[in-house]
Amino acid sequence: MNPQRIARIGMIASTYAACTLAAMLFLGWVAWGPVQFRVSEAVTVLALFTKDAIPGLALGCAIANIVNIPLSGVGTLGLLDVVFGTLATAVGAWISWRLRHKPALAVLGPVVANALIVPAYLPIMLQGLGFYTIPFTSIDLDGAYVPMYLFGVVAVGLGEAVVMYLLGLPVYHALARTPLARQLASDQNENLEVGEAHR
Repeated sequence: MNPQRIARIGMIASTYAACTLAAMLFLGWVAWGPVQFRVSEAVTVLALFTKDAIPGLALGCAIANIVNIPLSGVGTLGLLDVVFGTLATAVGAWISWRLRHKPALAVLGPVVANALIVPAYLPIMLQGLGFYTIPFTSIDLDGAYVPMYLFGVVAVGLGEAVVMYLLGLPVYHALARTPLARQLASDQNENLEVGEAHR
C-alpha cells in the first residue's frame, strides 16, 4: 500500500470515529441502543467513491466502539460491539462499494448489514446494562432471544434506513459534485490500473 492510500484510510477512519463519538456524546441512546439513529453512518457513503473506505470505515468503527466501552458502562461486553459492530460496518461498506454505480441501492448495504448483524449481540449487551424488556413492549428478554433479535432487525434496520436515505444519500449527491469525489475516483482508477498491470 502506498502512503496516499494509508493516509486516505486514516482520514476516513478518523472522520467516522469522530462523527460516531460526537453522535454518542450528544444524542446518547438515540445513537446507541435498541433503537438507534447513528447519524455518523452517513459517512459510509464514502464507500461509493473509493474502495479504501472499506478498511477506513471498519477501523473508524472499531476505534469508536473501543472508546465507547468505558463511556457506556458495558464493560467487557463492549468487545462484542468492537468485533461485530466493526464487521457490520465493513460488510455494509463492501456492499456499497460493489453497488456503487447504483447509489440508491448501494446505501442499502449498511442498512442490511447492520440490521442482520447488530441485533445478534445487542440483547446480550442490553441485559448487561440492566435492560430486561424490549423497549416499547412488555416482552421479557430472559429466554426471549428470538423476539429480541427480530425486534432488533426491524428497529436497527429502520433507524439505519432513515439515516442512510435521509442523510447519507443527500451527502453522497453533494459530494459527487465536488473535486473530492473526482479525486477519490481518479485515485481509485489509478490503483485498479496498477493492480491489473501487476497481474
